[in-house]
Amino acid sequence: MRIAFLGTPEFALPSLEMLIREGHEISVFTQPDRPKDRGHGLAMPPVKELALSYGLPVYQFRRVRDPEGVEALRALAPDLMVTAAFGQILSAENLAAPRFGCINVHGSLLPKYRGAAPIQWSIINGETVTGVTTMMTDIGLDTGDILLSRETEIGPDETAGDLYSRLAVMGAELLKETIDRLLEGTLPRTPQDESAATYCGMIKKSMAEIDFTKPAKAVRDLVRGMYPAPAAFTSLDGQIIKVFKTGLDVPYEADIASAVPGECVIADPKRGLFVCCGDGLIGITELQFAGSRRMEARAALNSKKLLGRVLGQ
Repeated sequence: MRIAFLGTPEFALPSLEMLIREGHEISVFTQPDRPKDRGHGLAMPPVKELALSYGLPVYQFRRVRDPEGVEALRALAPDLMVTAAFGQILSAENLAAPRFGCINVHGSLLPKYRGAAPIQWSIINGETVTGVTTMMTDIGLDTGDILLSRETEIGPDETAGDLYSRLAVMGAELLKETIDRLLEGTLPRTPQDESAATYCGMIKKSMAEIDFTKPAKAVRDLVRGMYPAPAAFTSLDGQIIKVFKTGLDVPYEADIASAVPGECVIADPKRGLFVCCGDGLIGITELQFAGSRRMEARAALNSKKLLGRVLGQ
């Protein structure tokens, strides 16, 4: 088939690679190149890098729904359009271009977690099950008919980065099955249950700040959901401390009756770092102080005196 593929980040790569392996005629649409950190020129989106490595045509529009984007799609006359974490809202004119419509690969079990960051929010919210869904794209925000879905458990220690990689591969496998069944004429379409729909917005850095008044599990889920980026953080004496890994197992007795949320109740190189939360202690096992490298908390406590200090102040 002649396919217009619209995607931008790493999540889209397995799906694009699958379409290439299957021998489809592919044209790629992706976001414009963005400035690198600290002004080091422009960085290509991962999808563009992969597409160019295979010699595929690449189109980059600030908004694909603008007239030039619509015309480019129409000129290609694709049989099918596929989107995977493209990052732009499509217009009715975009969606009218492909003969078979547009299939989207989404990183949740729709109708739950419509929106921009379903993988991170599923972990932050403490979900134990998630999955991927293929759906027919319409002009709403992830509101189109569900085609196929596949479920998976979220591991207790799994981070957003881990889950992102797994769901990207699962999404590619589900997309292959979806296209195969489309061509066979056996592809189901099920309207979404609007009463069960939930939405999740984009992740902002400010959302990664740890609130130690919350239960320890909620703090741990935030740390997992914000890893690897933007990374959960707290502060001490006005300096940011990034928190990368935590644990709920507390192998030591500790008196927390008079402790306040954020207080470092246990803090020494031998036992580690344990901080008071709303319902008990959480262990911080890997962190990074401002101006320092990422390290295990035990190693950091060789030079940092945190016992009795209150994080988040």
